[in-house]
Amino acid sequence: MGSNRRKAFCASASSLLRLYVYGFVEPKTGKILWYLIPRVNHQWLSLVYQSFAKDVGLSAEKIVLLVQDNAGWHRSEKLEVPNGIMLDFLPAYSPELQPAERLWSLVDEPLVNEYFETIEEIEEILITRCQYLETMTNEIKNLTNYHWLTYD
Repeated sequence: MGSNRRKAFCASASSLLRLYVYGFVEPKTGKILWYLIPRVNHQWLSLVYQSFAKDVGLSAEKIVLLVQDNAGWHRSEKLEVPNGIMLDFLPAYSPELQPAERLWSLVDEPLVNEYFETIEEIEEILITRCQYLETMTNEIKNLTNYHWLTYD
């Protein structure tokens, strides 16, 4: 399974607001899970991992391999990784090896060249979009299941 993140911005009167999307994809089936969070750091990623582990039913007996890039919070010693998650990291500067990278153009599509007054508008659009993408398992599988992936 691959995971990655994307951010959306909204300018407010006093600051720049951000919303991050974490996406997990199982290339073999096209199943995806999404998590929207307000920032990226080891604390928030730990919460995302906990939610992911619960949503997928992970345990010491049911294990997934998460392939990630080398973002600092992905490698933090403070990161709490639940039972059932094994982490592996891509070589530096190799996004083409990450199946989840191919999801971002699909996630971004309803946001491109649009203006939003509030971060809540962006959140609503992203939630709707991610729910829709979850129904597109065959298309997601075709997009992310690289020919060189093996499932032993």
